[in-house]
Amino acid sequence: MPEAVRTVRINRPAADVFAFFADGENDPQWRTGVKEISRNGPIGPDATYHQRIAGPAGRAIPSDYRVTAYEPNTHLAFEVTAGPVRPTGDYRFTPVDDATDVTFKLSANLSGLKKLLMSKPVQQSMNSEVAALDRAKQILES
Repeated sequence: MPEAVRTVRINRPAADVFAFFADGENDPQWRTGVKEISRNGPIGPDATYHQRIAGPAGRAIPSDYRVTAYEPNTHLAFEVTAGPVRPTGDYRFTPVDDATDVTFKLSANLSGLKKLLMSKPVQQSMNSEVAALDRAKQILES
């Protein structure tokens, strides 16, 4: 099962950091693979997003998702509901003095032919996604 996890410390209060990540429409600022994204309804539990991300040969592929956990300033999670791979994601926010540790975890359950053909590219994509936390840190600290 492809999985990636990363933690970064962002020098901002947890409320500010959580608000940035809770609004998926901020994603194109720090996730380079997001081609388009729009939220359906308000930010919060069960929010859904229509998203298209960069796929093979640069073509955009669907990757819509739904927020599955929304605990202000501490926890945010989602599940992808459209596209060839449907990972789950989990953010944890931990206050540390005047900063916030953000842990971002992605995992995908692949089976059959998808597991055989897609495990390596999915792993690479997930590694890239969690590494993008560095870009979010730069944005939030500037």
